[in-house]
Amino acid sequence: MPVEITWWGHATVTIRDSGTTVLTDPLFTRRLAHLRRRRGALPPPGAHRPDVAVISHLHADHLHLRSLARLAPGTPLLVPRGARRAVPGLRRLARRLEVCEVAEGDRVGVGGVSVRAVPAAHDGRRLPFGPGRVPALGYVVEGEARTYYAGDTDLFDTMARETGPVDMALLPVGGWGPGLGHGHLNAERAAEALARLRPRDAVPVHYGTYWPLGMTCVRPHEFHAPGDEFVRQAARLAPEVRVHRLGHGESVRAEVAG
Repeated sequence: MPVEITWWGHATVTIRDSGTTVLTDPLFTRRLAHLRRRRGALPPPGAHRPDVAVISHLHADHLHLRSLARLAPGTPLLVPRGARRAVPGLRRLARRLEVCEVAEGDRVGVGGVSVRAVPAAHDGRRLPFGPGRVPALGYVVEGEARTYYAGDTDLFDTMARETGPVDMALLPVGGWGPGLGHGHLNAERAAEALARLRPRDAVPVHYGTYWPLGMTCVRPHEFHAPGDEFVRQAARLAPEVRVHRLGHGESVRAEVAG
């Protein structure tokens, strides 16, 4: 059976596997602080009703309270351990969502899949003043396929060992501004991650969606180019991996070997 991946923009992806839908880092807004959505329609109402949603870390473009409030009542929401203490708004959301804190190695079964939390090399705090001990996470969704959603991360030595064998990798390849700091993958480093992980398929995410207000003409290639650059670098470093560069709202169905 195939796994179906739909990229809604930035880090928001729907993973459909074994009759179960997993939504990553929901962001359903055109404006976030100084960021404006410059490309792609917002996810439609149907995307607001996953079987489970996962949050990789506490930065506002990944844990967006107003977007989470649009999820269907009773939706299970997996967040890094310590998130409710660091983000008081999560405690209010827990009245209508099933908020579950997880740490590296934890597994949560939902429908036909198991969701496993894995490490990420990224500053997971709620900036600018959040507590420092809320680690960022990635997730591996295991059903008919094994799909790795990396969240925000840099390369780290044990990445392949921590994720284990995966069929599909959803990797961040850019950002939301004219530069990327420590704890992020650019297109080339994401291709290096592919060379370590060796999935059958990959989809680049976290690029080409949000950009700071007033900076339309500042290093525009950092907004437009990362997806194509990832395709080019992946062909060089991991040519056996099938890379699918999706447009906003587009899907790919990847067959899984039996």
